[in-house]
Amino acid sequence: MYNNPYMAFQLTHMEGRKLLNTEVAISFVKDTFVQELKNKLNLIPISSPLVVLDGTGLNDDLNGIERPVSFPIKSLNEKRAVVVHSLAKWKRVRLKELEMLPGEGIVTDMKALRPDEDYTPIHSIYVDQWDWEKVIGKEQRNLVLLKDTVLNIYDSLRFTELQVERKYPQIKAILPETITFISSEELLQKYPNLSAKERENAITKEHGAVFLYGIGGALSNGVAHDGRAADYDDWSTTNEAGYNGLNGDILVWNPILNSAFELSSMGIRVDKTALAHQMEIRNCSEKSKLTFHSMLLNDELPESMGGGIGQSRVCMFMLKKQHIGEVQVSIWEEDKKQALREEGIDIL
Repeated sequence: MYNNPYMAFQLTHMEGRKLLNTEVAISFVKDTFVQELKNKLNLIPISSPLVVLDGTGLNDDLNGIERPVSFPIKSLNEKRAVVVHSLAKWKRVRLKELEMLPGEGIVTDMKALRPDEDYTPIHSIYVDQWDWEKVIGKEQRNLVLLKDTVLNIYDSLRFTELQVERKYPQIKAILPETITFISSEELLQKYPNLSAKERENAITKEHGAVFLYGIGGALSNGVAHDGRAADYDDWSTTNEAGYNGLNGDILVWNPILNSAFELSSMGIRVDKTALAHQMEIRNCSEKSKLTFHSMLLNDELPESMGGGIGQSRVCMFMLKKQHIGEVQVSIWEEDKKQALREEGIDIL
């Protein structure tokens, strides 16, 4: 490609330094955000597993169709383990084991594999999240606490964005001062002729940052806004606004991708009543015999709320990157990597 070997080396060296600078910026974003998040939500960093035993109900089923990476363990008589999809349920058990009190919480650096994920500029098979969970009182299972927590997370995001602008003046902060709250049913009524993703784009472009709550149950058109598993977020309990659901997503408008951009999925977790109801709706009541589910149904787990905040997503947004491969190391087809390079997109 290059007639001059020295020129080829020089260009390669320059590309390498550019990637190194990106890695430094990624580290700055992550360190800044997680420190602010810990302070805002009173979270203690803990260790977490990459794998859990199959058949315990601890792994996140996501939408119920994604296949986890699975393998036998020789030293456990070939019992099978699965690589986590997320730690939504494991964290709640951990709160009990650590004897956490109401108002106290945990956060962990979660790494997961989702081999059934479709490749897009914002998806790969590798998932990295700040997975957090905290104990709440039974009387706090309401929209007030959910919104207050969202505001604290959003403040952490805005703080991080302003620090990024301060360190890298060429990257301008764009998040609005406030985040807008709207239920998925209200959003449907506002844009009845749009698809769910089109509705997200419309509302997020209008406001810049939105918390869309009540995701998982069927809306007035008979269709759920998006899929949610039956056994972690509470998407069926009627809230104070008169709509169903105590969970939701933090969405921001991404001008680089010209679309709504999900940074976090979170919510108040199911109590035993909501769990039984949601498993019945999803025709999966047989899960009640699994370890996690039986513990919850027997009042052995604390009431909690929690969620996952995408590390690569936050870095993409803060550093104004076009592709998730610019902020995380994953597996990509070589021809795809080359095509992205030709567009000026450097994959880590």
